[in-house]
Amino acid sequence: MDNKTILLVEDNADDEALTLRALKKNNILNTVEVVRDGAEALGYLFGNKETDTPAAHTLPVVVLLDLNLPKISGHEVLQQIRSHEHTTLLPVVILTTSNADEDKIKSYRLGANSYVRKPVSFEQFTEAIGQLGIYWLLLNEVPRCQ
Repeated sequence: MDNKTILLVEDNADDEALTLRALKKNNILNTVEVVRDGAEALGYLFGNKETDTPAAHTLPVVVLLDLNLPKISGHEVLQQIRSHEHTTLLPVVILTTSNADEDKIKSYRLGANSYVRKPVSFEQFTEAIGQLGIYWLLLNEVPRCQ
């Protein structure tokens, strides 16, 4: 059975709730695993390297990654994802409030698949999440080797 889990990396409780609500409103019923900082994201994806504990699950179908995270930044998480063979093809969507060109350029240079700025209104955000869901969960095809 294919894993259709979405990994949401979001430290802001309001943005987390908004994202989960928008997914539900768009009938995206996939399991959503939420981690709240960059260190948790890396632990989720790679397990605990200090104790040699591997991740206890398969990779998510897509990562929704905020940039402004505690402990380890979203850019650093993205860089780690792209530097490991088993996650290099993992779709990563930057989902952030930043509209800074530097953040967009850095994200794409590090291998982001998409960069989406969080809209201000719930209606716009819900529409954006719906479009993300349709594309990344229904239309996008990933190679079997992932």
